[in-house]
Amino acid sequence: MSEQDIRIVKLPSLRVAWAHAYSSTPENDAWNKLMPWAKSKGLLDDPQTHRIFGFNNPDPSAGSPNYGYEFWIVVGPELVPEGEIKIKTFEGGLYAVLRCEVRGNAYEEIPQAWQRLVAWFEASRYKRGQHQWLEEHIGPADIPQNTQEFTLDLFMPIAE
Repeated sequence: MSEQDIRIVKLPSLRVAWAHAYSSTPENDAWNKLMPWAKSKGLLDDPQTHRIFGFNNPDPSAGSPNYGYEFWIVVGPELVPEGEIKIKTFEGGLYAVLRCEVRGNAYEEIPQAWQRLVAWFEASRYKRGQHQWLEEHIGPADIPQNTQEFTLDLFMPIAE
């Protein structure tokens, strides 16, 4: 991986609607909570304005098939919490970003991409940031999470 594969990005403060799931398939479960709500609000029509982020919460642990995942979609001030969909503000931060093109086995390809990003970080001049690690869903949101082909941008928090 070259230095050119990594982008340094300042993510601004974001107001997000979010859903969380804890199971053996939390990405799919959280996605299936958030996407119908987002679609009903017309948020999926403009993926550049209503960006979608996710992250493990909590991370997987040895010996358990269950872990958590939280999905966010960027929203404006007019939207309010409804049912399982909550609203919060994320303060943003500085990130090293790597594009991950999943073309087969997400459970292998995504961790491998994260490992490449961590290896880049360890050789970089940056310090570890304390803000949230993120995965941004790139492209149309009507692609189911269990598809074998999709694109993520991996956001590793950094500090100068």
